[in-house]
Amino acid sequence: MAIIFNNPLNLWFLLSIPLLILLHFATLTATKKKALTFANFDAISRVTGQNLYFRNVTQLFIRIMIIIFIVLAISGTNLVYSGQSSDFDYVLAIDTSSSMETTDFEPNRLEAAKTAATQFIDSLNSQARIGLVTFSGTSFVESDLTDQKARIKSLIENLNPRAVGGTNVGEAITTSVNLLLPSENARVIILLTDGRSNIGVPLQQAIDYANKNRALVYSIGVATEEGGQFPGLEDVEAVLTLDESSLIEISTATGGKYFRAVDEDSLINSYQQIASSSIRRISTDLTLFFMITAFSLLFIEWLLSNSKLRILP
Repeated sequence: MAIIFNNPLNLWFLLSIPLLILLHFATLTATKKKALTFANFDAISRVTGQNLYFRNVTQLFIRIMIIIFIVLAISGTNLVYSGQSSDFDYVLAIDTSSSMETTDFEPNRLEAAKTAATQFIDSLNSQARIGLVTFSGTSFVESDLTDQKARIKSLIENLNPRAVGGTNVGEAITTSVNLLLPSENARVIILLTDGRSNIGVPLQQAIDYANKNRALVYSIGVATEEGGQFPGLEDVEAVLTLDESSLIEISTATGGKYFRAVDEDSLINSYQQIASSSIRRISTDLTLFFMITAFSLLFIEWLLSNSKLRILP
């Protein structure tokens, strides 16, 4: 579950609350001094049966809540949570950086990922649409959402490592989300990588963008503990650079799940679990609720000010 603000800059208006508190008690002090010129507050309380301190604190609390709800409303507050669905659209975001040529998978990480991805596509129902994104130092849209699964499989089979430095996971997520924006179905991103995000879009920004647009991110980490070798560089061992903590954070924050693939079978099993999931991200706009609540409190405050909390003449 996450709370997303479409207009987060409006949250700065919450800083008016301390000012309201100061003005409230400053006004109360001035009013009390004026009243003491002809009366005594304790005497008034005994005669009227009113607790003047309770009256003023109650009014202050209601007014603070009114400000909070108005600010939340104009900030475009959305509650994003997980629910059930039967219709899904997917984007496969596959890492094609040079490290994916490492041979700790047979014949290497990228080829194993391609085989598992094509099997995943075969397991989907005919209505599901699929988009394809590849990434390394930057992201490339290989295909928009389409129900032509044979075309996506052909594109995957022809993927090759790209000689672009770095791994830009954040951009891969935002690019994948953009492909899913036209979809009215549940939006799912399957992010497969063997490294860590070291350039480009900050991960938190990508997470917020995915949540804002109801995209659920499953991540698959592809690497063995032992690592492997780069083709043509048999004397160089590829060390493990998989950033599991970040991948777990991405998936957890967006309602998805992280999978660790240490061999071909676990990689295929990760895709199978994703294909069988019925979880989707649901967004509820709370703007109207907060506005109605604010106006209701405003009406209650007016009633109390003219009855139980009425200021004595």
